[in-house]
Parts: sequence; C-alpha cells; structure tokens
Amino acid sequence: MEPIHVIGGGLAGSEAAWQIARAGVPVVLHEMRPQRMTDAHQTPGLAELVCSNSFRADDPETNAVGLLHEEMRRCGSLILACGDACKVPAGGALAVDREAFSAAVTERLETHPLVTVERGEVAGLPPADWDSVIVATGPLTSQALAEAIAGLTGEAELAFFDAIAPIVYTESIDFSKAWYQSRYDKPGPGGSGKDYINCPLDKDQYDAFIHALLTAPKTEFKEWERNTPYFEGCLPIEVMAARGPETLRFGPMKPVGLTDPNTGRRPHAVVQLRQDNALATLYNMVGFQTKLKWGEQKRVFQMIPGLENAEFARLGGLHRNTFLNSPRLLDPTLRLKAMPHLRFAGQMTGCEGYVESAAVGLMAGRFAAAERRGQASDPPPPTTAMGALLGHITGGAAAETFQPMNINFGLFPPLPAVPGVKPPKGAQRKAQLSRRALADLAVWLNGAGAAVSEPAMAL
Repeated sequence: MEPIHVIGGGLAGSEAAWQIARAGVPVVLHEMRPQRMTDAHQTPGLAELVCSNSFRADDPETNAVGLLHEEMRRCGSLILACGDACKVPAGGALAVDREAFSAAVTERLETHPLVTVERGEVAGLPPADWDSVIVATGPLTSQALAEAIAGLTGEAELAFFDAIAPIVYTESIDFSKAWYQSRYDKPGPGGSGKDYINCPLDKDQYDAFIHALLTAPKTEFKEWERNTPYFEGCLPIEVMAARGPETLRFGPMKPVGLTDPNTGRRPHAVVQLRQDNALATLYNMVGFQTKLKWGEQKRVFQMIPGLENAEFARLGGLHRNTFLNSPRLLDPTLRLKAMPHLRFAGQMTGCEGYVESAAVGLMAGRFAAAERRGQASDPPPPTTAMGALLGHITGGAAAETFQPMNINFGLFPPLPAVPGVKPPKGAQRKAQLSRRALADLAVWLNGAGAAVSEPAMAL
C-alpha cells in the first residue's frame, strides 16, 4: 500500500499521522526541523508547544473545549493521550509539561512500525507522485510552501500575529506578596485548587502598570507585517490595554474568585501564573502575550508585586501566523477543491488553539486513511464538537469575513424545541449539548467513523 504523506510535525500533523497509522495505512511524516528552524520553535521535537502549555478547560460537560478533549480521547487521539500522561496542575484546565509532552509524542511516532519520520523541508508543492498528502505546516508555514499554496488557490494570503507569553522561574517569585490559589479554589486534572500563582495589584499599582505598558517601546514590524491583523483570542497585553484602562481588569487580570491572604480581600487586579513544567520550577504569565522589547519586558513586568526580582526563563515575542480561507477553498473532508489529493489540517485551516488544531488533524488523518483503503468516511455529526468545528471552517463561516475560531457552543446546532417546555439555558443547555454530542459521536464511531479504526493500533 502506498503511503500517505503528512507535511508538518506539529500537533495537527502528528495527530494526523497517528490516526493514519492506527488505521493500518503507512504514513511518511515530513518535518523540516532541525534542518530548518522557525522563528518560534526551539527544539526538533514533534508537537512542540511554542506558546502556552495549556490545552484549556478539561470539563466535558459544560465547556466546549473540554467536550472536544473527550471526543478526541474516544477517537484514540495521540495528542490527548500524551497530554494526559504529561499533565501538570492547572486548576480546571489540562496543562502539560511541554518538554515531556513533545518527547512522548515524538517517541510514539518514531517507534510506530507504520510511521516514517523524514527530516527536511518540503519546499513548494509536494511531488506529483504523492497522490495523498495532508499539509499541516501550521501557522509558521515556510515562505516557499505558502507562496506555492497562494499561487495554487488564487487567494490572497491571510495572516495574524500570535504573541508568546513570558515564563518565570518559580524560585524568583516573592511569596510574601504572591500566593497559590485557583479561581474559586477549583481543582482540575492533577490539581488541588491551588494551582496558580497570584500576584495582586491595588488601584495605584494597576494604573502605573497600565501606563508603563502603553508607553514602553514595542517591537517594530517588518514592512511585510505591518498590515497583518491580530487574532482576537491571542492579543498582546499592551494591545488590550490600549482599548481602555479597565480592559485588563475584565480580561486576563480579572480578580474574581480570588482572595489575597495578606488582606483578606479581593485585589483590585491580579496577574496569574500557571505551572509550565512537571517540576513546577517554571510558571508562565497567563494572558501576557506581548510585543514589548525584551529589556522593557523585564522593567515593566517587574513592577508587578511579587515579580520585582523575577528571573525569566523565556521572554515574550511575536510570530506571524498564516491560514487559508477554508470556507471557500476546502471541501467537507478538508480536501483542497483546486487539487483534491491535497488535504489541509491544523491552524492553516483557520481553527485556533492547540486542541482545535489537533482535532482537525485527527479528522484529516481519518479521512485520508479511509480514502486510501477505499472506504467511505462521513464527517462527524455536526452535533459533536469535532463536527461543529469542521462544519464552521469548511462552509459554516462566511468566506468574506472568515477569521480563526476556537471551538464554542455557538457553533453547535440548537437543541430541538419541546412543545410546552422552556428551552434550557446556561450550564443546563451546555450539559444537554454535551450529552447529545457524545451520544452522536458513539453512533458515528460505530458506523461511518469505525472504518478508519480497523485495524486499530493500541495507544
């Protein structure tokens, strides 16, 4: 059997390759690192996490991304299996030790008998004799491949900036001012309810911090980057601050659900840090993506109580992300309409977030494997998180205004109306949507979704 080629060893490409191999189909996974590095990656490891180490909320009942986690687990996801194995405390979220996670994904793929990992850049379009290809090169697609895709599709390249948050050495934090607590003391996977480090600010400290953010020198954009829009879900902290002095207090610096043990009161604002590795020696600044110059980052962030002497394992930065106008360019199984033997997966399709990228990779891998085996594989039902996400990026969104999207319950079909019964709202509605999703996923996995799981390889 001829192999399927997957270009890109990030979350989506790694997941796609795993799903193909699980279906008994040989796969070649192409990753250009370390022969050619990107501006954001630091290692040659597969599925390296370059921004946050969090896969976000893990609650499958009332949170859409938690539901997506559960659906992927039930589909035999490599990314979720390794994420669960490498988790670190993070309140109600699933966060991972990024180095251990990447090492686990790399080891699973490199030792799988049906997976061949080839290092080296695929410049331009794949060779003509590759009759089934998944392009999962992610937001940091090489210029040569991006230009080839743009030429093939006839679409203007779309892009946004993704900003990286700093990481602080735990031992450098002043715990006479900072304290451990999750919002509302909520424990999460592997957590205790005290999973975040909190640094409080009073009104004067907050006002001074906002002023410093707004006046500090920022990274200058290159000429070809100047008109690139940000993605709303990953704005730099100083861009949010520029929208109004109270913006951060209702965003990443909101103090709700937290009590300063030194005062017994809720602080005016708070900076939270989330555990970044299993040893708990590193914590990242939650929501503090930034384009401040490196020297200014130290000066401004050391104004935060508890971080006056903070030492940074990594400072923030920016990289440019690219994505397709997928509603116009891709069919319901992620094939490029202009060249159907090419599929796309991950953030290039216009999904946003680690888990969403891996989920699209999972679906692309299953579609490609079923096609190679001559089997039909219908997309997951639109009532599932995977199906809702897929439907949005391949036609549910308006092509004219398409922007990257996280999974959310707004993408799901509404619950059927029951005569004489008020429709559920809030958590009750979300719980019903989740129960419906998992029930419909089970039917799909026993029917159209089962074809690509035989003969499945054990995790």
